[in-house]
Amino acid sequence: MSQEMNFDGLIGPTHNYAGLSFGNMASRLNAGERANPRAAALQGLAKMRCLMEMGLVQGVLPPHERPFLPALRRIGFSGSDREVLKTAWVTDHALVANVSSASNMWTANAATVSPSGNTRDGRVHLTPANLVAMPHRSLESEFTTRVLRRVFKDEACFCVHEALPACDLFGDEGAANHNLMGARHGTGSLEVFVYGRVGLQRHANRTRFPGRQTLEASQAVARLHGTRHAVFVEQNPLAIDAGAFHNDVVCVTNERLMLFHEQAFDDVASTKDVIRRAAETSGFEPIFVMASAAQMPIGDAIRSYLFNSQLITRPDGKMSLIVPSDAEDVDSAREFAAACVAGENPIDEVVYRDIRESMRNGGGPACLRLRVQLTAEEMRGVHSGVVMTPETLTQLEAWVRSHYRDRLDPDDLGDPNLMTESRTALDELTRILGLGALYDFQQG
Repeated sequence: MSQEMNFDGLIGPTHNYAGLSFGNMASRLNAGERANPRAAALQGLAKMRCLMEMGLVQGVLPPHERPFLPALRRIGFSGSDREVLKTAWVTDHALVANVSSASNMWTANAATVSPSGNTRDGRVHLTPANLVAMPHRSLESEFTTRVLRRVFKDEACFCVHEALPACDLFGDEGAANHNLMGARHGTGSLEVFVYGRVGLQRHANRTRFPGRQTLEASQAVARLHGTRHAVFVEQNPLAIDAGAFHNDVVCVTNERLMLFHEQAFDDVASTKDVIRRAAETSGFEPIFVMASAAQMPIGDAIRSYLFNSQLITRPDGKMSLIVPSDAEDVDSAREFAAACVAGENPIDEVVYRDIRESMRNGGGPACLRLRVQLTAEEMRGVHSGVVMTPETLTQLEAWVRSHYRDRLDPDDLGDPNLMTESRTALDELTRILGLGALYDFQQG
């Protein structure tokens, strides 16, 4: 039997609203506004504490080094670190914004994870996402691979692959376009890979935003992992155009249950049929709970991020839906969430959490976490320093209050002092989590 562990990304000291994510409506709408990195990180830690109090095992992944000076050096900027940053800022503010993004906090995009019960070699497989669709996110895969190999270090239990080739054909967005279903965690797993486009093609009726995940990338990850039970289904281009740049904006699964919006998939009837047939082979019967477009317009689904919630199984076997507090302000989302609890499905409570700083940048509760199913032996193989206890969370809260600014404007990204503050914070964090010399600036 397996137990699910949630790895949340610690929100970094350069959390800001630069509006870099094309297709992410919240990111664009809040571009240029003042952010509060301290509040963002504390909100994320509070969500982790909430889940721990509900009985879940909680882990953390550290922020990436930002601003990331090696990226600027690779394109010709030279001199001391302060000179590199100053020169790059004078040359192009947007360039510095891209290498300063804290978007790695959304660990649903860190990797795709296949549990050992669904892989041919009986190990947990992880493939870091290449995230080639967005320049600021394409910087993440190399460091993500380094972190994952340090956290999941026991090669008898884990296999951390290299990211897929960094090209449009293999555009890979990680677990945000990947769902795991089964009778219960660790049994009869079925992996549902969701893609936004095939190869370099675009739908004729898609007029605004490109699909980020390709079918070829999903198929490649399934091959690398030796996945035994998998299906591949297509996102609805209308949902992508409305702002559902990842499938996890309009769909969430847990065990047998899939909670989704009517416009999540290109062909809902076909998608349900494919999953039913594959689930029968895997030994379970899926439960589908759908919000119709009449109940909840797609715009409300995206504005509320109701489906970007965490759907979890508590130790007592019942399910909780961890929802962003923003959803309470959207009538159709609030009413649908209440109906889920009252309906005949496994969800028996809705828990609203304040993560407004993340939400304003386009990331809800599900964006902030990477789900990993682990057996007891595999759990022992995880680096212990990233497994949270109440005491470690308290220590991290004090760390945030000590090092993070309570306000950050996009123009602050050119400040060399912010770089120094961030490095000081990350250096201390590696000692708290026992990760050693993890960052480039620690090794140079």
